[in-house]
Amino acid sequence: MKDLSLSAKTIRGLHAMLRQCLDQAVQERLIPYNPAAGCKLPPKEKKEMHTLPAEKISAYLSAADEHGVLPMFYLELTTGIRRGELVALLWDDLDLENQTLAISKSAGRINGEVKVTQPKTANSVRTIYLPQETIDLLIQEHSKHPSNPIMFPSPVTSKLYGPDCIGRLHKTLLKKAGITENIPFLGLRHTFATLAIQQGVDAKTVSSILGHYSAGFTLDTYTHVTGEMQKEAAQRMGSFIAQAV
Repeated sequence: MKDLSLSAKTIRGLHAMLRQCLDQAVQERLIPYNPAAGCKLPPKEKKEMHTLPAEKISAYLSAADEHGVLPMFYLELTTGIRRGELVALLWDDLDLENQTLAISKSAGRINGEVKVTQPKTANSVRTIYLPQETIDLLIQEHSKHPSNPIMFPSPVTSKLYGPDCIGRLHKTLLKKAGITENIPFLGLRHTFATLAIQQGVDAKTVSSILGHYSAGFTLDTYTHVTGEMQKEAAQRMGSFIAQAV
């Protein structure tokens, strides 16, 4: 008999979407409370998280510059957007006056073709602010193909990159930068989140930038960072109180 049981990850994902829908129903006073709020979920599988070492970011970006793709990968490291969101970006998604980027779609390969689809959750639709350095690089990128509406068109087809192509390009950059660690493209998203939290950006802000459904999910995902920060905070507070005595 075929096993029809759902994985823990699938159950947690379904619960997140259901809870979000029921939260909306509570806000609209269709139901008095969210029955999904107190559900006991299967424990989350802790997977090893690979990030780009801070001391190797410069070499990685230099490799991207030599390869002619610095703006795309600089944007990734300063926003942590998903791979499908990155390749689906259009120039019109960028608001130069307000220095913001609208994330409203994702691209994926369906039946062998790269197609743009709507995000799976409402949280994935968001507007994020960009640093000036990223804006300047995007303007440089656009000057190379001003008539193409795609922000990062493939140099071969002038159409959207396939997300899988970006993954292969990322591996090329790792090799060119002399980075031997096995870091998947998703590691760049994790790198952004890790560095943002370490730099003191609050979890709610990081969560909204990444398109997570809650700050709690973000904190749970990056416990390796917050745990070290809590340890450091405890040591600082201990030293402060000791000096005050």
